[in-house]
Amino acid sequence: MLDRLPTEAKLWAEKLHWKERRYLLSLCHLLCAAPPEDQAHFLDQYTADGLIAKIIQDYETQEKVQKHLLSFHITTELNSITLRRYIRQFYIHSAQDARREPDKFLESALRLVISPEEKNYVLNYILGFELIKMIFQMSWLQQERFYLMQHNQEDFYLTYIKPIQHAHRLNGIINPKDSTLFFAQRNYFVKEPNIPDRKLLELAMVTFTTDVVSSLGFAIVRNIRPVPFDYEFIYRPEEEKIFT
Repeated sequence: MLDRLPTEAKLWAEKLHWKERRYLLSLCHLLCAAPPEDQAHFLDQYTADGLIAKIIQDYETQEKVQKHLLSFHITTELNSITLRRYIRQFYIHSAQDARREPDKFLESALRLVISPEEKNYVLNYILGFELIKMIFQMSWLQQERFYLMQHNQEDFYLTYIKPIQHAHRLNGIINPKDSTLFFAQRNYFVKEPNIPDRKLLELAMVTFTTDVVSSLGFAIVRNIRPVPFDYEFIYRPEEEKIFT
């Protein structure tokens, strides 16, 4: 098991005195036995300061993510307050994922502190989550315009738009009643949802796993899967109805 640790951590663990090894084993036992929510709270308290310091030192990556946020007209500023809030949210989100895949929680959470490179995972998560929040607050017409701009429309729709619209329906945020009637359909289709901030966070975290969120941010930052965005096109007012 020690062979799976980074070299420095392995050497440190092997040099510990027996008394100190007992403390380490006790901590491991308590952490593994605790509910995911308690693990998330401990990891947040124990790692946040170090992670924030590492992210702030990597100014180039932080600036790149900030520019991507602005390109989507998202005004969230990547300061220490935002980073701390998102690190805590990431641990809580991972704990929620653990209900679906219990073995994945510590692996997902500890990846942030095992390798220095994984600090970018937080920034990717922030970018992906902010984008998903933006889509959650779009009308279905705006969502349609957005996914029609994408290079792979079907993949974008199935991965992001469809789950969000399902969450809208499930939570009564958008109710497509009488959707077969044209004018009723237009009413629900063009109305922007009004979702309180707390509810928005809960919906986004329940609808998507941390891996899906971070993968979206990673793909944008690394230009693996560009996400074309035209604010004027997506948010332009609906054309006047021909019939009144």
